[in-house]
This record gives sequence, C-alpha cells and structure tokens, in this order.
Amino acid sequence: MLSQEETLKLIKRAQSGDLDAKEILVNENAPLIKSVIRWFRDKGVEADDLYQLGCLGFLKAINNFDCSFSVKFSTYVVPMVVGEIKRFMRDDGAIKVSRAIKSLNIKITKFTDQFFALNNRYPTISEIGQEFKIDEQEVVMVMDSGKMPVSLYTPFDDGEEEGLTIIDRFDDEAEGINFVDDLALKTVIEKLGDRDKKIIMLRYFQDKTQSEIAKELGVSQVQVSRLENKILETLKKKLTS
Repeated sequence: MLSQEETLKLIKRAQSGDLDAKEILVNENAPLIKSVIRWFRDKGVEADDLYQLGCLGFLKAINNFDCSFSVKFSTYVVPMVVGEIKRFMRDDGAIKVSRAIKSLNIKITKFTDQFFALNNRYPTISEIGQEFKIDEQEVVMVMDSGKMPVSLYTPFDDGEEEGLTIIDRFDDEAEGINFVDDLALKTVIEKLGDRDKKIIMLRYFQDKTQSEIAKELGVSQVQVSRLENKILETLKKKLTS
C-alpha cells in the first residue's frame, strides 16, 4: 500500500502525462477498485467489464484530483468509480425491463391505489397475485422492475464534480476508505421519523428484505415498498439541495 506522500507524487506525475505512474497507481489500488465493484456483481454486467469500468473511474479520479486539498485520494476515488459504473448501467441499459412487465407494473400500482381507497390498507402480495392470476414471486419481481438495484447509489450532479453519488455503505476492508458523503447522509437519516429511519436501517444496514421488514412493522410488503421509495426520494432531494 502506497503512503499518502508516495500517492501524491505519483498523481502529479500521472497528471503530467506519465503513463508508468498511472499504471503503478492502478496496480497499487486494485484492491480498492475490486472492493467497490463487488457491490455491483450479479447486476447484468460481466466481472471483467466491471473492473474496466472501475479502472476508468479511477483514471478520471487521477486526472481530476487536486493535490492541494488535504483529502485522502481513496476518499475521492470511491464516488468516481461508483459513478462510472452507475452511469454505464443507466445509459447502456444493463438492466432491461420488457414492455409487458412495465404495463403490468402500472396496472398493479393502479389496483393497489384503488384497493387502499376502498379498504384503507394496501393489498398483500397474495391478494395482488390473486387479482392478476400470477404467483407471489412474480408480483414482487414486477413491482421492483421500475427500480434500480442499489437505490442509495443514485448518482447526482452537483455542478462541480463528476460521479458524485449517494453512498450508504461499502466494505471497508481496503485500508483508507472514507466516504465523502457519509456524514451528510447520517445527518439526513437522523432527521427522518422513527418509522422511516427504522425502514432504512433495516433495509440498507441490516440487509433485511421488504417482506421481513413488513412482518416486523406489522404492515404489508406493498406498503413497505411504497414507503421505501418515498424515503429514498426524500433523502435524494435533501442531499442534492
């Protein structure tokens, strides 16, 4: 592992066009890149392609990093790598949803709204399945079809830095990983209501499924899904405002 001083020297050389310095930086930081990209496995992108995207984001971080700031390079790298991968998944359509599934999702949404208006509660997964004559697993798949796999990694543009994202967590096995938005995110989460905060903590920090959370809260999975979407949208707005 390179020291901060060695890293800064190599960055300055790389920014001056030294290809050997870039290669050393990439090789020395390969564990960090791999630690980040592992959260995107099984999302429709090959492992080799993920690593190449990670390296591309890393090279952009080298080019844009300002050595005059007292910020660790690894802190700057992580959102750049994540942003590059998320941009590829968004723009290149790594996850494609058929027109039939989109149409069914709209119908289910309309049905749940009507059901709530009549019964003052959201329908269960089983009730939705019975209404549309599909099994419960298909109901969940259809309802989740319009969402990105990793909701809190939604990238946003702050007008200054490319690739900045909402980051909730990453593996910290690679030495020196600190997250630029960690404090801001924690502050926003702390301001949520008790129920909303509990949903976020269970879903994204304890890896609970929506069904597990629904049982714990005594509500339907559909209601948890709706609440989660609203909470994430609130977090995004507050972090980008």
